[in-house]
Amino acid sequence: MHSGRIGSLSTLSRKQQSFPFGSLMPYALDGQGRPIFLISTMAMHTQNLQADPRASLFVTEPDASGDPLGASRVTLIGSVIRIPEPELAAARTAYLTRYPDSKYWVDFDDFFFYRMDVLDVYYVGGFGVMGWVAASEYSQAQSDPLVEHKGDIMQHMNADHKDALILLAKRFAGIETQEAEITSIDRLGFHLRLKTQDGVKGTRVAFLREVSDPSETREVFVEMVQQARQE
Repeated sequence: MHSGRIGSLSTLSRKQQSFPFGSLMPYALDGQGRPIFLISTMAMHTQNLQADPRASLFVTEPDASGDPLGASRVTLIGSVIRIPEPELAAARTAYLTRYPDSKYWVDFDDFFFYRMDVLDVYYVGGFGVMGWVAASEYSQAQSDPLVEHKGDIMQHMNADHKDALILLAKRFAGIETQEAEITSIDRLGFHLRLKTQDGVKGTRVAFLREVSDPSETREVFVEMVQQARQE
């Protein structure tokens, strides 16, 4: 949710009662991970929410390479209500920080800030990895420390250290491969897409220890490659 910017908001249609109505929806997050929307009363989804606040927001991993069905995605379910006056300043700051261009219409008479109070969360981490996450756990979660750097780290490793990735796949995943590419990375490890004699495979490799920034990530990669070369 932190790395995403736009999701699909499903509201309950007023015109076709009880049917879901999907809309492309930019969002920001407050300190509890609740999505904040800046929406116009002229929009159909706003009119739907005014009649029935129940909704869901679907967000997929941005810039996911390869098969989109193998990418991480999440669905938040909850009630979307207009943000009360005492909380408007904080919501406005959070939204404008994420979408500076919205300053051109934020003060239009028909635009208002809404927020989803999350009731439940359903997460899919890729093929065969899925499950419900309690709203209380979601609200206490913190974004991964590598989320702002993962693109640069992946690009560097895939472009400059292809041989090292092949070694890591053999040593830490037990898979012989001709090609290896990192498709995702976080503080605990990384996912590899492997081209093997038996076809394309995916695997996850855990770091030797948890990392908190790009510098620590580089140190762990170096240690793991050294271990792989010693065997």
